[in-house]
Amino acid sequence: MGKATDDELSAKTDVRLNTARKILYNLYNYSLVTVERIRDEKTGWFIFYWRLQPDQIEGFIQNQKRKILEKLESRLKYEQNHVFYHCGTPTCNRVIFEDAVELVFRCPTCGKPIQHVNNEKIIETLTDKIEAIKRELSE
Repeated sequence: MGKATDDELSAKTDVRLNTARKILYNLYNYSLVTVERIRDEKTGWFIFYWRLQPDQIEGFIQNQKRKILEKLESRLKYEQNHVFYHCGTPTCNRVIFEDAVELVFRCPTCGKPIQHVNNEKIIETLTDKIEAIKRELSE
């Protein structure tokens, strides 16, 4: 794989130069690209040549999946260990039982009465996502 300047990459991808540079520096921070800095003899400015590090990509993806798995497992545990109440207004948040008792079963946002919410669908979805990521990580 060759190297390219940020200008070349910006032109090829139709991404604004500043945006392309931000992306490249983020990729650099994750060691997914390397950069070679060369001073232009005529202008005295530095030219940055970027090169993809394809051998780092798989490890990066695996690491990101492990982080996501950890967050999903934490959320699953939270959902399984709490009972939730909600007023039915889409913009209002669910309330856990302990808070609902303190609020006398009234929504803290809109004041409507709150009812028990079945979170089995959320638990099922989280469980499915966790299992899918675990399968991907074991392959």
